[in-house]
Amino acid sequence: MLGSLGLFPAPDFGSLSPSLAKNSKRVKQGLAISAAVADEKKTITSFEEDMEITGLLSIDPGLESFKDHFRYRMQRFTNQKQLIEKYEGGLEEFSKGYLKFGFNREAGGIVYREWAPAAQEAQVIGDFNGWDGSNHRMEKNEFGVWSINIPDSGGNPAIHHNSRVKFRFKHGDGVWVDRIPAWIRYATVDPTKFGAPYDGVYWDPPPPERYQFKYPRPPKAQAPRIYEAHVGMSSSEPRINTYREFADDVLPRIRANNYNTVQLMAVMEHSYYGSFGYHVTNFFAVSSRSGTPEDLKYLIDKAHSLGLSVLMDVVHSHASNNITDGLNGFDVGQSTQDSYFHTGDRGYHKLWDSRLFNYANWEVIRFLLSNLRWWLEEYKFDGFRFDGVTSMLYHHHGINMAFTGDYNEYFSEATDIDAVVYLMLANSLIHNILPDATVIAEDVSGMPGLGRSVSEGGIGFDYRLAMAIPDKWIDYLKNKSDEEWSMKEISWSLTNRRYTEKCVAYAESHDQAIVGDKTVAFLLMDKEMYYGMSCLTDASPMVDRGVALHKMVHLLTMALGGEGYLNFMGNEFGHPEWIDFPREGNGWSYDKCRRQWNLVDTEHLRYRFMNAFDKAMNLLDEKYSFLASTKQIVSSTNEEDKVIVFERGDLVFVFNFHPENTYDGYKVGCDLPGKYRVALDSDAWEFGGRGRVGHDVDHFTSPEGIPGVPETNFNNRPNSFKILSAARTCVVYYRVEEKEGNHNSSDIGAANETLTDIAKLGDFEGINETSPADAVAKQEDLKAAQPSLIADDIATKANTETEEIEEETSDDK
Repeated sequence: MLGSLGLFPAPDFGSLSPSLAKNSKRVKQGLAISAAVADEKKTITSFEEDMEITGLLSIDPGLESFKDHFRYRMQRFTNQKQLIEKYEGGLEEFSKGYLKFGFNREAGGIVYREWAPAAQEAQVIGDFNGWDGSNHRMEKNEFGVWSINIPDSGGNPAIHHNSRVKFRFKHGDGVWVDRIPAWIRYATVDPTKFGAPYDGVYWDPPPPERYQFKYPRPPKAQAPRIYEAHVGMSSSEPRINTYREFADDVLPRIRANNYNTVQLMAVMEHSYYGSFGYHVTNFFAVSSRSGTPEDLKYLIDKAHSLGLSVLMDVVHSHASNNITDGLNGFDVGQSTQDSYFHTGDRGYHKLWDSRLFNYANWEVIRFLLSNLRWWLEEYKFDGFRFDGVTSMLYHHHGINMAFTGDYNEYFSEATDIDAVVYLMLANSLIHNILPDATVIAEDVSGMPGLGRSVSEGGIGFDYRLAMAIPDKWIDYLKNKSDEEWSMKEISWSLTNRRYTEKCVAYAESHDQAIVGDKTVAFLLMDKEMYYGMSCLTDASPMVDRGVALHKMVHLLTMALGGEGYLNFMGNEFGHPEWIDFPREGNGWSYDKCRRQWNLVDTEHLRYRFMNAFDKAMNLLDEKYSFLASTKQIVSSTNEEDKVIVFERGDLVFVFNFHPENTYDGYKVGCDLPGKYRVALDSDAWEFGGRGRVGHDVDHFTSPEGIPGVPETNFNNRPNSFKILSAARTCVVYYRVEEKEGNHNSSDIGAANETLTDIAKLGDFEGINETSPADAVAKQEDLKAAQPSLIADDIATKANTETEEIEEETSDDK
C-alpha cells in the first residue's frame, strides 16, 4: 500500500508546445512551464478533495487498500488532460500534430516542422535541392521546434511527390548528421544495396493517384474473432508479399473461415525485417516492403467490403535503437526533457535492445497520441492491439518478474505512472474518435483495472490478451503424457481471468511459431507432418492423435478462455514447422518466412480437416454468440474420465480427452430443460473424424434433484441428458426451440448440405482454384451423412453472404 502520494515524482512536462505561447500571452515566455506546474498543483488540491474512486472498488473490494494509488493516477490523468485542454484546445486538437509537424501543404508552399531541441543548426535536404541544404536553413523557436516554409515554384510544389528528403542538423559537438524526419509518412530503401540506409519520402500524391475509400467500417462485432496476420510473409512463395496481393488473395480466405476481424502486424516501418515489426523506426510510415500508403488503404477498404474490421499492431512501448533510420537518431546526448526517450538505464530496454519513451514529456505525448489518430483517420483502422504493455506499466518492464497475482506487485513504486497516464489518455482519445474501436492490451501481468473504463479508474482497454493460455498448452504438449493431463488444471487456466475485464483467448499466436519453438500442430505431429498427412493412406497413431487434439485444444480455448478469440495466420489448418525470417544464419532464406497455402488447398491432405473445423468453430459463434455471453459454467472436470463439461451461453460443450475410452450413455448436466441436438462435432467425417456420434439423435433432459437447491442437482445443474462421448472428441449441443421440434429426415438432409453451402463462401476470386471447403464438399459422398451444424438458417446465411462477397470482389477487381 502506498504510504503517501509523495512516493511518486512530480510530473515532468518537458518542452511545451508553440501553441502554449500563443494561448498564454499573459505569461512571460520564461515562466510558461512553471505557471503550468503551479496550475497543476491547484488542480490536484481541489480534485483530491472531491474525487471518489468508486467504479473499480465496487467491482473488486480487494482494491480498497490501494485507493491512494488509484486516486493519484486519476489526479495525474485529469490534470494532464486539463493542461492539454488549456494550452492545446483539448485532446482532439492536440492529437492532430501531423497537421503541423512533418511536411504539410500550406498556402503557397510546403511547411516543414521538426522538434529537435538539441540541434544547434538545421536544414532540410533531399532530391529537390540536390541534397545541399545551404539554401534551406531552418529556424528554431523557444520550444525547440525547427521550421521552414518552402515556396512553390511555378505553381508547383518545390518538393515533388515521392521524392526523398531528410533532416540535417548540427548537434553540440559541432557534427552534422542526416536523419529521417520524425513525422515522415513514407520511407524507402534501395533494395539493390545490402544494408543501405532508409530515406524519408515526401508523400503527397495528386488526387487521381490517391486511394478513395469506398466502403464504410463494418459494425462492431459482439465478440472479436481475430485473424492475426503478417502481410510480408503471407505469400506461398519465398518472398515478401504486397498489401494488394494480401487483400486479393488472403482476405477472402479469412472471410471464408468466418473471422470478423483482421489484426495486421508489422505495419509501421521497421528497418529490420526480422524484428517482426516490433522495432519501429518510422512511426507514421507504412512498411514500404509491401507497398505504398495507397496500397495499404486498398487492403483496409477491401477488408471492410468483406465485413472485416481491421486492427493494427501498434508499438508505443519502445522504439528501435537504429540511429540512422529511426527516431533514436534525434538523441544526441541531450537531457530527457529535450528527447523522445529517457536517459541512462531508464531509457534502454536491455532485453529488447531498444529505446524507451519518456511518457511525461509534452511533445512525446503529442507524438504518440497523434500517431494513434493518424492510423485511425488516414487509414481507417478500427482499433489497435498495443504491444508490450507490461513493459510500459512497470519500471522493471516485467524483466525477471514472475507475477503471482499479489496486488502489491501491481500498485507500488514499481508502477510507471507516466506510462499509465499516457495509456489512459490514449484509450480516451481512441474511443472519442471512434466509439466502436476495439483496443487490446498485450499484458502478461494481469494488472487489475487494465480492461475497465477510464471513468471507473481503469486504464481503458477493451480486452487483454490471455497470454497464460498458450504457455499452459505448450507445457502440456511438451512435458505431459495424455494420462497426466489434468482436467481441473486446464479448466482453471482457461477461466482464470478477472471478472468484468474481457480477454482475447488464443492457443497460439505468432510468438509460438517463431524459430526455436513450434506450433501446436508441429508439437503434436512433428516430422510425421512431412509424410503422414495424406488421406490416401491410413493415419498413423501420431497423426490421428494430432489432428484430434488440434481441434479440441483450439475449440476449448475459444469456448472457455475469454470473450474474444485469436488465431495466427496458417495455424487454422495446422501449418507445420516454424517462422524464420531471412538472416545471415539461414543464408537470407525466405523458405520459412511464408505460408504454404498449397497444403490446405490440396484435396487429399488432412490439413483441410483442421481448416474446416476452424471455419465451423467461428460459424458456431456467429450463430449462437457464445463468446459474447457472460454465462459460463463449468459443471464437471472428471479426472478419471478425462472429461470436461461446461455451458457457454445456452450451448453445452463436452470434451473427452481420454486417449481410449468412449462413454455411451454419459450423463451431462445443463441449465435449461428440453431437447438437445448436436451443433458441432469434431469427430464428424468432414473434420477428419470417424463419425461415431449420431447427429439425428434427440437428447431429452431429465430433472435432477430439488428445483432451486443446487446441492441436490447433478453436478450443480438442475437438468441432465445422456450422450455418446467418443475418445479424443469434443461435441457441442444446442437446445432445440419449440418450432424446431418436428424435424424429419428431409431436415437432416438439408442440414447435411450446410458445409457445402458454407464452402461456397471460399469459392470466389482470390482463392486458389480448389479451396479446402470445396475439397470437403467433394469428399462428402464418400462418407456417411453426418451433418456438423444442423441449423437450417445457416445454409441460407451462407448462400446470402456468398453472393454478396462474390459481387463485391468482382466490383473491386
